[in-house]
Amino acid sequence: MIKLQKFTFNPFQENTYIIWDEQTQDAVIVDPGCISPEEENTLSNFISTEKLNVKYLINTHCHIDHVLGNTFVKDKYGCDFYVPELDVPLLSKVVEQGKMFGMEVIESPKPDKFITEDLILKISESEIQFIFTPGHTPGEYCLYFESENICISGDVLFKEGIGRTDLWGGNYQTLLNSIQEKLFVLPDNVTVYPGHGEETTIGHEKNHNPFLT
Repeated sequence: MIKLQKFTFNPFQENTYIIWDEQTQDAVIVDPGCISPEEENTLSNFISTEKLNVKYLINTHCHIDHVLGNTFVKDKYGCDFYVPELDVPLLSKVVEQGKMFGMEVIESPKPDKFITEDLILKISESEIQFIFTPGHTPGEYCLYFESENICISGDVLFKEGIGRTDLWGGNYQTLLNSIQEKLFVLPDNVTVYPGHGEETTIGHEKNHNPFLT
């Protein structure tokens, strides 16, 4: 059985997720936003308490608020690090991204591997499928756990909202197309865990998202 824990980190109030298998304790960390020693300790203490084995570090996309903890996680757990290839230019400029917001940040490590729609990762018997959903950034992917009806949506889809498209590489129509053609074909009862704010469902967003109804 898959379990999920959300942490909300950094000044951008970004949602960091740990998803793990209850029996094997194998885990994936998605979009680590921890920036301070206190936030790093919050994450690592949870992992230690739950006795988790961190297998994967995944960035849905590479805006600064979603990658601030990359170095900490990669250095501490030595896990395989996956990012969208089209977002590598963003990842390589994380220091410059920080300066735009008056933040001093360190460089992110380089990814070990790139996400594609053909990639399937496993946490025990649970498969992680990757859905290409550009528009907020050129390369963003959502994570879909079909057997658990869970979708990690990054900054693509929020509860009654959508991601910004006024940043580098953003495109409003591309984002709408991604949601309608890639996410709204998922079952209505799929729970969506976004990069900011509270969770929602595909069915709720079909009926109540003002950008898409």
